[in-house]
Amino acid sequence: MNILTISGSLRANSFNTGLLRTAELLGVEGVTFTHANIRSIPLFDADLEVASMPEAVAVLKQQIGDADGVLIATPEYNYSYTGVLKNALDWVSRGPIRPLIDKPVAVIGASPGNFGTVRAQTDLRRLLHGMAAQVLPKPELLVNQAASKFDENVILTDEATLKIYRTLLDNFSKYIHVIATLRH
Repeated sequence: MNILTISGSLRANSFNTGLLRTAELLGVEGVTFTHANIRSIPLFDADLEVASMPEAVAVLKQQIGDADGVLIATPEYNYSYTGVLKNALDWVSRGPIRPLIDKPVAVIGASPGNFGTVRAQTDLRRLLHGMAAQVLPKPELLVNQAASKFDENVILTDEATLKIYRTLLDNFSKYIHVIATLRH
């Protein structure tokens, strides 16, 4: 099973990118992770869409289409998810190929604040439902006070949070199987 990861942050030492790298280290049986890069996706412009699909968008759409599920880590900026993530999802939702339709998606996030990414995740889940993605309902992984829960390599080390993360990844793997079975 292949899970595509998408970080809603472009920052090299982002807690959210580190959260996605940590998923690989948790060693979920039978799961491999592929990391998408949304850095080179241009701002959405319908004129560009009509002219030709930008290469970075075509790559992301293909990666989503090829994946069994998508794991998105979002920071919280101004009480919501990031503009760069919204932009990437806007591109993915356009045109005749819309790979998030019926795709299993899990949403996670880390923030230095006290509330984790609860508002960003709530907004992102609503957006993904509107795009007809199949969003994993529980458990939620809302990493708060992230600076105290990651090591110097931006790998999650907090045991209580890792326990929830393992449960989420295990549930997500099962959820992907259920969605695949329902589609066939």
